[in-house]
Amino acid sequence: MDMVERYVPILNWGRRYSRDKFGRDFLAAVIVTIMLIPQSLAYALLAGLPPEVGLYASILPLVAYGVFGSSTSLAVGPVAVVSLMTAAAIGRIAQEGTADYASAAIVLALLSGGILTLMGLFRLGFIANFLSHPVISGFITASGLIIATSQVGGLLGISSTGHAMPELLASLAGHLEQFNPYTFAVGAASLAALVWVRTGMKGMLVSVGLPSTIATLAVRAAPVVVVLLAIAASAAFDLGTKGVALVGEVPQGIPLLSLPDLDLDIVSALIVPAFIISIVGFVESISVAQTLAAKKRERIDPDQELVGLGAANIASAFGSGFPVTGGFARSVVNHDAGAATPAAGMFTAVGIALATLLLTPFLALLPKATLAATIVVAVLALVDFSILKKSWSYSKADFAAVATTLAGTLIFGVETGISLGVAASVLVFFYRSSRPHMAIVGRVPGTEHFRNINRHDVRTDPHILALRVDESLYFANARYLEERIAREISGRPGITQVILMCPAVNAIDMSALESLEAINIRLKEQGIGLNLSEVKGPVMDRLKRSDFLDHLNGRVFLSHHDAVDALSVSLVP
Repeated sequence: MDMVERYVPILNWGRRYSRDKFGRDFLAAVIVTIMLIPQSLAYALLAGLPPEVGLYASILPLVAYGVFGSSTSLAVGPVAVVSLMTAAAIGRIAQEGTADYASAAIVLALLSGGILTLMGLFRLGFIANFLSHPVISGFITASGLIIATSQVGGLLGISSTGHAMPELLASLAGHLEQFNPYTFAVGAASLAALVWVRTGMKGMLVSVGLPSTIATLAVRAAPVVVVLLAIAASAAFDLGTKGVALVGEVPQGIPLLSLPDLDLDIVSALIVPAFIISIVGFVESISVAQTLAAKKRERIDPDQELVGLGAANIASAFGSGFPVTGGFARSVVNHDAGAATPAAGMFTAVGIALATLLLTPFLALLPKATLAATIVVAVLALVDFSILKKSWSYSKADFAAVATTLAGTLIFGVETGISLGVAASVLVFFYRSSRPHMAIVGRVPGTEHFRNINRHDVRTDPHILALRVDESLYFANARYLEERIAREISGRPGITQVILMCPAVNAIDMSALESLEAINIRLKEQGIGLNLSEVKGPVMDRLKRSDFLDHLNGRVFLSHHDAVDALSVSLVP
């Protein structure tokens, strides 16, 4: 039973569900539902899909995550970055607006769900660690800029295509003659209203005496009011006849469950994008879930989150949706509204389902410019250029990874950008680990402690080279150790003993062992002893399995203090 509860958490928290938790979850669901309706519509358009698909992708995925997810605050659904990646992936194999395009989106969700679920079952969440925080920051910033630029056409009445900045800018420049002043007026008004909602509305409401809690709720609901006002303006001024693009007729009702048509050619074309979307979505989701869990002193199981997100995407595929993940903004709202369990997401699904059944007839007159404004306001919060300054001042290598990801995403698109970012991160890792920090150490006067001679006032013995190795030794840095020792003893005939201080060495692989054997032979030929100190137990166990210690031209000491005492001729300043 414990194993079942581990993979189906609802069996655990569901037994302890109470009336108090129901009240908290219901209130959070109402607030998130109001917020999610315009976002779902907008992100579906961003993905190149009909707006109602955004609502479909906000129903069954929330139910599935409520059953299998481990976070009490995470709100699953369409998000901006994943929607952009969906459009980029499907746009290569199908024409936007066609049945094949919608079908490919469903297949992409199914593939992503399958990949996430398998990763969770096989406990492969560590794969996401290859996306470092600087790389993710650069990718999200670039994606935010691309998304915002892609919506400029919608705000101006200009058609634009492309999923990278050069293509988008060229497309916008080539269609400037399509500029529609009525569309611009609607888009500018919607944008201004949404920006004011985010930046000034709460302060104004509080200043006139409204309680902060009520003011916050009003801010959460305001985007829906903007949508309703846009619909009213569209009807009053007959904006459709003036060239303003409208959402148009939206099918009423919830689609029947259906099994996606798995064409092998489509699957082979989408499997790599599905994997990338899965990793990016998981990293975004787990970051949000862990941040919010820490505030509640709860624990998030990354591998179970993979299963939960996988189930959500599979459910999205069966419900005619597209890839989903945990969204930052709505999860924070869910948390702040007091969500107590994943049931809050299930109640949100009920709210979205009711909206799909009852409200869709009113969406036909909604200007697409209003949805474009909704996307722009949402994604500009993702843009953070401060990561460039922070990484430049802290680590030039990290800056190179951030800059590579940001520039690659802007110029070549999201899939190439994230791939370049991963490659840059791996190269930075190998570069750093191939040149591990090594310090010549000496004794701090009056103590048994040894520190870097370049940082502390220490005493050394001219006959001893005491070198502290601050990294595990493996194939990528083994030759660097050989070169460092050769360089240090070159031209110093007084050295008779070399001590490798190894408190930070957690492993020595075969390549490093061969390098140590080569170092031992060379030092022996020069009449110099090779000694080891503070070798960790697991590392010593490995060394004892070889014959290295039998041929060691020196000794192994428990502490560096013992080594220096035994080998020192005279300590001098």
